[in-house]
Amino acid sequence: MGNHIDKTVQTSRAPKVPGFSLRQALYFVTAAESGTLSEAALRLHVSQSGLSLAINELERALKVQLCIRRKAHGITLTSAGKEALHQMRALLRQVEELESAVSGSGDHLSGRLSVGCYVTLAPTVLPPLLQGFSELHPMLTVDFTEGTQDALQRKLLDGELDLAVLYDMDVLPEMERVALFSMRPHVLLPADHRLAGEPKVALRDLVAEPMVLLDAPPSSLHTLLLCKTAGVTPLVRHRTTNFEMARALVGRGLGYAILIQRPPNDRTYEGLRVVHKEIAELPEAAVSVLLCWPQQVAQTRRAAEFVRYCLEDRRGT
Repeated sequence: MGNHIDKTVQTSRAPKVPGFSLRQALYFVTAAESGTLSEAALRLHVSQSGLSLAINELERALKVQLCIRRKAHGITLTSAGKEALHQMRALLRQVEELESAVSGSGDHLSGRLSVGCYVTLAPTVLPPLLQGFSELHPMLTVDFTEGTQDALQRKLLDGELDLAVLYDMDVLPEMERVALFSMRPHVLLPADHRLAGEPKVALRDLVAEPMVLLDAPPSSLHTLLLCKTAGVTPLVRHRTTNFEMARALVGRGLGYAILIQRPPNDRTYEGLRVVHKEIAELPEAAVSVLLCWPQQVAQTRRAAEFVRYCLEDRRGT
C-alpha cells in the first residue's frame, strides 16, 4: 500500500514537458510584432519558409490557430494568438532574466528594456533618463515609444512595454505606479498679447478669445476640466495632437493654449516668442508625473533597476 502511495505521489508531481520550443515562441512573437513573415524573417536572419514552419509547429503543439496568413496582407492574430502573444512575451522576458542571473554577469544588466512615455513629456523627460541609465548599464539596450496615455497603457497590458512615464490622469487601476515629480498647468500666450506683461492670467479674461487645444488624450479632457473648474467655457478654434504645433499656433497669435509641459526655450520653431503665465483661478493646480507598470506582471530586474534609478534621480542622489 505504501508503495502504491509513493508511485501516486511521484506521478502527480511529474513535470509536463512543453510541446513547443523557445525558438518557436520567439519566431511567433517576432512575426506578430513585425506584421509580416518577410519582415520577421529579416529580423531573425532566417528563411521565410523556416519561420512559417516553426509557427505551424507551434500551432500544432498548442492545438490552436494563432494567426491567419495572407499574401500581401501580412498576418492577423486570432483571439487565441493575441493571448498567446501576451503570455509568450512574458515567457521570453523570464528566460532572458534567467540567462542574465546565471551567466555570472554580476551587476551588469543586459538584454532589452522597453519604456513608453506620454508624447509631450518625452522630449524633456526621456533623454536624461535614457542617457544616465545607459551609462550605468552599457550592455543594456533601452528602447522607447512615445504615445498617448491610452495607447501606452494598452501596450503595457499587452506586454509590449515594461514601463511607461505617464501623467496622473486616467491611469488604469491595473497599474502599479510611483510618482516622479509634479508640474503645474499654465497659459501660453504670444509675446505681444495684451496680458503678456501680467504675472498671472485669469481664464475668464480669455473666454472671448480662440483657444488652441492640445488634443492628445488625456490632455484635452484635463484642459477642459480646468476650464470648467475655473467657471469658463473656452472657444476652441484649433485642435492639434502635436505639442510644438500648439506652441507654433500660439506664437502666430492664433489663440492661447493651456499646457503642462514647459520647455526652457520660450520660442517656437519659427523663432516667435511665447510667454508662460500662471492661471489665476487655479493657483494650487498640479499634475503628478508617474512611472507605471502592470500589477499582474512580475517586474524584471532591468525594469526594477530603472524604477530605482528614476526615484534616485528624482531625489537628486
